[in-house]
Amino acid sequence: MDVREAAETRFSCRAFLPTPVPQSLVRDILSCAARAPSGGNVQPWHIRALAGERLEELKASVRARLDLLPYGEGAEYDIYPHGLKEPYEARRSEVGARLYQSIGVTREDRPGRYRQYARNFEFYGAPVGLLFFIDRSMGPPQWSDLGGYIVSVMLLAREHGLHTCGLEAWTHWHKTIYSLLNIPRNLILFAGMALGHPDHAADINKWRSSREPLDIFATLEGFE
Repeated sequence: MDVREAAETRFSCRAFLPTPVPQSLVRDILSCAARAPSGGNVQPWHIRALAGERLEELKASVRARLDLLPYGEGAEYDIYPHGLKEPYEARRSEVGARLYQSIGVTREDRPGRYRQYARNFEFYGAPVGLLFFIDRSMGPPQWSDLGGYIVSVMLLAREHGLHTCGLEAWTHWHKTIYSLLNIPRNLILFAGMALGHPDHAADINKWRSSREPLDIFATLEGFE
């Protein structure tokens, strides 16, 4: 699989098969992704990869407190700006509507929406859960570098027939993660990620989010 195919076939997978992913493969993906660029080569990313009993321990600790949804323990950062303006809010609303439509959950069905939201904290059934951290002293440029690392992980996963789903929602359970995994407090949790083999039969995996045409977001000048 070439890079173009990996980019074109990547999607946010929200239903995984229980098929294990070998530790050696996870190590290879995380190691190769470290070739992602970072300003000054500071390489600001820190990762915890969980599987087996360790992953189940984390999921169980949240599963017992789902009555706290949707806010959990409170987010350490705003996933979206307050008062998200257009056209960004329309894009966000559209993708949310299509997600819930794919599983037959209406906007009025709050319990159904919460049940689906809780799937974030099950890593959608994936056998591997990744958690991405960055030092609290870092600024927007280094957070951007971390994003580049995360995308590299997603594309490298495709090379092996695997899929991923980024999970910023895990910021709502940061206290549990810091305590359970003994995370140094100088690090802040940015996001989780589900990694594994996709369940192509699941309805939630049968739709794709839209993308704006190039001319909406890019201007090219000076070309022959």
